[in-house]
Amino acid sequence: MKLSMWTYEGPPHVGAMRIAASMQGVHYVLHAPQGDTYADLLFTMIERRQSRPPVTYTTFQARDLAGSTADIFKKACRDAVARFTPEALLVGASCTAELLQDDPGGLARTLDVPVPVVPLELPSYQKKENWGAAETFYRLVRAFVGRNPRPDNIPANSCNILGPTSLGFRCRDDVTEIVKLLTEEGLDVRVVAPMGATPADLARIPEAAFNIVLYPEIADVTARWLKTAHGMPFISTIPIGVQATQNFVDEVRAIAGLPTREGRTRDRLTWYSRSIDSNYLTNKRVFIFGDATHAIAAARIASEELGFRVCGLGTYMREFARDVRDAAAKYGVEAVISDDHLEVEAAIVAARPELVLGTQMERHIAKRLRVPCAVISAPTHVQDFPARYSPQMGFEGANVIFDSWVHPLMMGLEEHLLQMFRDDFEFNDSASASHLHPQAPAVKTVEAAPAPVVAAAPTGVIATWTLEAERELQKVPFFVRGKARRNTELFAQGKGIHPITVETLYDAKAHFAR
Repeated sequence: MKLSMWTYEGPPHVGAMRIAASMQGVHYVLHAPQGDTYADLLFTMIERRQSRPPVTYTTFQARDLAGSTADIFKKACRDAVARFTPEALLVGASCTAELLQDDPGGLARTLDVPVPVVPLELPSYQKKENWGAAETFYRLVRAFVGRNPRPDNIPANSCNILGPTSLGFRCRDDVTEIVKLLTEEGLDVRVVAPMGATPADLARIPEAAFNIVLYPEIADVTARWLKTAHGMPFISTIPIGVQATQNFVDEVRAIAGLPTREGRTRDRLTWYSRSIDSNYLTNKRVFIFGDATHAIAAARIASEELGFRVCGLGTYMREFARDVRDAAAKYGVEAVISDDHLEVEAAIVAARPELVLGTQMERHIAKRLRVPCAVISAPTHVQDFPARYSPQMGFEGANVIFDSWVHPLMMGLEEHLLQMFRDDFEFNDSASASHLHPQAPAVKTVEAAPAPVVAAAPTGVIATWTLEAERELQKVPFFVRGKARRNTELFAQGKGIHPITVETLYDAKAHFAR
């Protein structure tokens, strides 16, 4: 364990909170000291929930350690049942309370409460948030589904959707999009869980013909148990991107016994990516990092549907490291498997991408490096829980992805027009903004000066620019100017050139264009 200013995942009890907050009629009693209640802010501030998550904390204090903290836990459980009247009670301990070894699971068996109690054993110092969410969902399904026999004559077109949770990346809109898509294809969606489900809904899961796993990080273990215990097949094709969505629909229709349909594509990504100036897309270097589901899907879309070149791929989820490594091998890169944001930042700098797709942390890294970026995965900040409809899955999700990824590269301006009119009186850097008063002062330009003689740069000295070189650099479009400066300085440092001249600038351009 190490202290860090940023973590991609919280402890496993935060994952359990995500499941409880996703469902209806479930309450979570968390044995935790004062100070471990911070996770509420993830839901109320980041996700902008209208109410607190359904969690009761025991919040024992230092003076309580002289007595019985177990009694405090049992009282909290009884009070929570009396106050909230849940249909099911989850019980567990935070990472700090785990050190007390009060055994909430064992204490739960001694509780005399009128609702089912599901104990959670979540090793806080070995596992993390997504594992905790997956384990909690699995325990709930096992508790309410049990091993009761499945009903006879189940319609072949009936299915369940498993995996979407609170705090997931665009899960709310993904569910809406996929339910709509399946309904249009003649499927009957019985249960969506855990998001929006009740314990009674979990008990109805075996009444469907098959399961659809939208988020393997959360539902893969549960789907495999349902297949083993109840013979329920499941589909794990993730419908992110045009081709993946088409494959998903084909697979769903095949397992439901429905004939294949043609001509159903309703995306705009395919045509937009073909019609746009190829300079924006073809072979643009993109670095991708996030949870396994979104990172692998993003790499496939970037390479196969948008024409990008994947120069880096990674995940912070070690449980899915093999899947990400297999995907990275297809693009000829070495996967970055790390939950240390500093290691990820070093990998981004080394890859020299022109676009970064990642979590909120990669967004911060890219902004510091002045590289275009887009968020594709949790963990995210408040702006990635938008009020508008913004799915990632399905055909509409492909349209959203196109806008989210390509627009940071375009910045609303056409690069070839900037190059064509860079010396025009209205479009060069010395011109004042067109919406300002005509007498507004123009931007000061760098005066030309005789170029000095080029000398070898001393070791460890940062190369400086001549005034002529600085002036020439100003002709580069502003949204790639930072990259041009960095590449030129890197080239000059490697060649021992000091200072940087106009010739150095163009030599560096030719070098990195190869």
